[in-house]
Amino acid sequence: MAEPQIVNTLRSKRDELERIIASYEKAIDAARCDLSHVNATLQLFERGADPKAYPSRMSIIRLFKRGEVFALCKEALAGTPEGLDTRELALAVLQAKGMDAGDAVLRKAVAYSIINVMRQQFRRGHVRGAEKKRGVRVWLANCQ
Repeated sequence: MAEPQIVNTLRSKRDELERIIASYEKAIDAARCDLSHVNATLQLFERGADPKAYPSRMSIIRLFKRGEVFALCKEALAGTPEGLDTRELALAVLQAKGMDAGDAVLRKAVAYSIINVMRQQFRRGHVRGAEKKRGVRVWLANCQ
């Protein structure tokens, strides 16, 4: 037996309302995502006048003259026959330049620079790379 027209109309209306609700739920999810981004941006602007909360950063390339990083590393390695690892070299370089050794971001950037410089000097035979200590290469001065 055929279904009455009212049943077909109600089913189509139900399907239409379910589609509308699903689209509204997607719009709500997108609005929640937008709201979280707006709140995060608002927090950045409401930090206040504390400049140490987000200190400005600059490229460390401008902090050192050409060859200065290796010269400071070589100077630090000269006094230690057992060698220094990359982290210790980064601290020594920062202290020699009079920079803030407590700044983790600066220390890490200098350490990456030291890794590149020391690998170059290792290939040229100016330093020796010993074992690793706590996952970090230990560098030794080449006795020539």
